[in-house]
Amino acid sequence: MTGFSNSAQAMSLVAFTTVATIILFLCVMTGPDRDDLDEFYTGYGSLSAMRNGLAIAGDYISAATVLSIGGVIAIDGYDGVVLALSTALSLMLLMFLLAEPLRNAGLFTMGDVFARRMPGRAVRIAACAATIAALVPMMLIQLSGTGDLLAFILGFSSDSLKTGCIIGIGALMISYAAIGGMKGTALIQILKIVMLLGSGAIVAVLILRQFDWDLGALFSAAARNSGVGSTFLHSGLEFEGSSYPRLDMISSELTVVLGGACLPHVTMRMYTASSARQIRRSMSWAVPCVAFFVLIITVVGFGATALIGRATIAGADPTGRTAYLLGSRAAFGPEVSTAETFLFTAVTTALFLTLLASVAGMILACANTLAHDLFVGRAKKTTPRREMTLAQLSAVAVGAPTILLATLVQHHNLQPLALLSASIGASALAPALVYSLLWRRYTRTGLLCTLIGGTLATLVLMTGTNLVSGSAFAAFPNADFNWFPFTTTGLVSVPLGFALGWVGTVASGRQKAEEQRHQYEAVEAWILAGAARRGTGV
Repeated sequence: MTGFSNSAQAMSLVAFTTVATIILFLCVMTGPDRDDLDEFYTGYGSLSAMRNGLAIAGDYISAATVLSIGGVIAIDGYDGVVLALSTALSLMLLMFLLAEPLRNAGLFTMGDVFARRMPGRAVRIAACAATIAALVPMMLIQLSGTGDLLAFILGFSSDSLKTGCIIGIGALMISYAAIGGMKGTALIQILKIVMLLGSGAIVAVLILRQFDWDLGALFSAAARNSGVGSTFLHSGLEFEGSSYPRLDMISSELTVVLGGACLPHVTMRMYTASSARQIRRSMSWAVPCVAFFVLIITVVGFGATALIGRATIAGADPTGRTAYLLGSRAAFGPEVSTAETFLFTAVTTALFLTLLASVAGMILACANTLAHDLFVGRAKKTTPRREMTLAQLSAVAVGAPTILLATLVQHHNLQPLALLSASIGASALAPALVYSLLWRRYTRTGLLCTLIGGTLATLVLMTGTNLVSGSAFAAFPNADFNWFPFTTTGLVSVPLGFALGWVGTVASGRQKAEEQRHQYEAVEAWILAGAARRGTGV
């Protein structure tokens, strides 16, 4: 089963067009005034805890997350479930460790968080570079897959149409970010998460009904149709070709747990809360939403394998990225009623909306850091109107090259890019945030070593993984320069990122460390407990 009925395709096309138009209208209606920076960057913190929590969950669950995790569950079984659980654990770690300090120390961007203690242009440039390095690969993988995903749903195969889809959808995403700002993209995320969880929950219920509400029967059927038997329900299938499968699995989970929630498009939602209490309440909404998503994607992924077989899923896409759609379609059985066609249209529309919302949020995060940390820092005095114009132009400056690059690489396997983003988050951003917010003696040199060294180490190590070369599923399957023994870099790059921060701080000397300790203690109550209202002079 690799296609869908003509009626479902037509309804999906109408739904996609309608949703895209409504979202653009909402962004125009809720967009900030031309000289209102706080509204553009944070939406004035006007969202309630529930809506902000839904927006956080929406930013966290990207289209790549839905399609990739669904595929890993359908193809690799147990290993996919562990990956899904790791995403929920990542957001929980952010909630308990960093959410409140981020809100208290930050203003508009991650550069503000670092500059709270260590002001300076070098810090802001490094934060800007790390933000773009972490998010552009994630945007690229989602944009490049737009053509194939819409072709799969709508039933066309023309390469020129696929390229047109990438350009058109990319232009929409730039418009959403530039016009709507933080509040506009938040509304998209809220609509997306409600549709995604609602339609997914109904599909999961339909799948469970086919197995008499027995999860054990569902898992057993999935194992039988997997072609690998009981191995499907045990760890190791995803990394069976690795030289060190256990260590490879630990490396992957470490990368996801530490890196997923530290990506800038997720952390920027922390700055929109009006108080420390509200960010706690917001996270108490976001974490259950992500946990609920894990349950849904597990049932749908196993359901896809149980109902149509692992071979069929791999035949449609070797990475399993279409498993969520195939499982949703299979949940209705061989005969699809009009009501079920409407439901399937809701599923495809939710995925389309997820794609729009995810990349729009990432473009906004990149535009914010370019305008606020890079361009504005060069001018002695910049008016709010000029800074907002710079942010909107930055959305184009980031989005346009990404769209162009996506059209050029759309036929390559870009799975390494998703792991590259998570690896930079885990190896550079996570250590920098933990040290900046919690370590008194952390110095500017230590911060720069963490951000620059962690990012460069990840980029270098990733080139040697089997996701880039040396395997059938690599980005360059006909080449073999695979020298790194693991699929992801986390087992080496994460400790290295923390170590570089420590070495840089030690190398700064005792005097610098003591100066930083005194500076940190002066704002410690502010950062950790929100004892004073955040300011703008960073």
